[in-house]
This record gives sequence, structure tokens and C-alpha cells, in this order.
Amino acid sequence: MRLEDKICLITGAGSGMGRAAALVFAREGAKVAACDLKLETARETVKLIEKQGGKALAIEADVSREQSVRLAVAQSAKAFGGLDVLYNNAGIFPSDDHSVLDTEEAVWDKVFGVNVKGVYLVCKHGIPELLKRGGGSVINIASFVALVGCSVPQDAYTASKGAVIALTKSLAVQFGPQSIRSNVICPGPIETPLLTEWLLKEPKEKAKRLNRIPMGRFGKPEDIVSMALFLASDESSWTNGAVLVADGGITSNYF
Repeated sequence: MRLEDKICLITGAGSGMGRAAALVFAREGAKVAACDLKLETARETVKLIEKQGGKALAIEADVSREQSVRLAVAQSAKAFGGLDVLYNNAGIFPSDDHSVLDTEEAVWDKVFGVNVKGVYLVCKHGIPELLKRGGGSVINIASFVALVGCSVPQDAYTASKGAVIALTKSLAVQFGPQSIRSNVICPGPIETPLLTEWLLKEPKEKAKRLNRIPMGRFGKPEDIVSMALFLASDESSWTNGAVLVADGGITSNYF
């Protein structure tokens, strides 16, 4: 198994890509701390893991609040004896995030509070646990929109994901010498509850975006988790500071 004896903390593990990652990581031998804003959804993920014979712990955590993250990290490390992987998957994309001209300050702050501050806090409290184990892997989730502009702006989300890329680069340089590798995945549009609620109910909007994807389909959580599995495993021992794009070719499509 590719993650045997690894201890992984996954944020946003109650649904979508986070739940998919938790299930795959556990199937590959990892012990999983499934963190989510909603404890009940985290518990549902743990039940699914235990049903397949894995080991996991459900933790309620608001990644935008330091005390909540501190407790989540401490609880995870105490339960399993440390941490080897931090998977910063939790993120939000509110419907009232538009152009800088009409996005409210509260919306901007909320997006950055989860998407950027959340990564900072998990790393602040989680990286010391990785150091105790002699190294590990930090996996951050950004987005393809951090790499290209969009005529239908979502400026808070876009800027927040650009910040995640920049932060990941800094982490890679700081902690690489201590055997901690930090990498970022930039997914294209993925069929998760976040995308479904916002886009897939609108046929015209769905078709508009599908026309931009050379592969002809939206991504699935498993498409991203497969890449994350590589980053969590020892197979990626010399992959550090990388920006890995999994978007079906959307960022390569001029027309």
C-alpha cells in the first residue's frame, strides 16, 4: 500500500474532493484525521473509511480560526502518534464573489479567511508535527483560475488561490531542507457539491464551460485525488514547490 503507516490530516473531508481523498488515502494504508466544519459530515466520512477496513478520526474544525485548528492538529497527533501529511483541501466559493467592483468586503474577508488563512493556520500548527516525524508532505489545493484571467470574475476566490500558490512556494523553500516537501494542485472545474450548486444546474453556463475543456468533461474528485496520492506518498520524495495542473486542458485552450 502506497501510504502504509502514514498519518494524514485532511481538511474539508466531509464531502467532495476531501472525502474522496480520505477514502483513497485510508484504502492505501493511511490513518486519516478527517476534519470538517460540520462534524456530522466528517463522521460520515469516517464511517465509510471504517466500513472499508481503514482507520480514521472525525474532527470538527473551522480552519479560519486558530484555536479550532490548534485543537484539531493536537487531537490528530495525539490519536495517531503524529502527522506525516497535511492536505489543505477546505475552501469556499460564495455566489456573491464577483468583480472587485461589486464584491463586498465581508465576502472578500470570508473567502480569504478560509482559503488562505486556513492554509496558513494548518501549516503553522501542523508543520511542527511533521518535523517531529523527520519530514513529510504538505499538499495545498489552489485552482486553475489562479493561472488565467476570467471574463466572468470571481476575484476573491481567484486572488485567494493565487496566494495559496505563492505561500506553497515559500513553504517549499523554507522547509525543504528539513525533508518537508510542499506542493500545490490546481484543479479545473470538478464535479463536487460546490460546483454542482453553482453551475451544473444552469445548462447554458455548463455548456459554455464544457466548450473550453478539450477533454470534453468536467473533472471528478478522483482525478485530483490520484495526484494528491502521489504527493502524499514517498514516490514524490523529490517533488517540492511544484504547481501541478489537472484541468482537462482548459488553461491550454486559446479558443
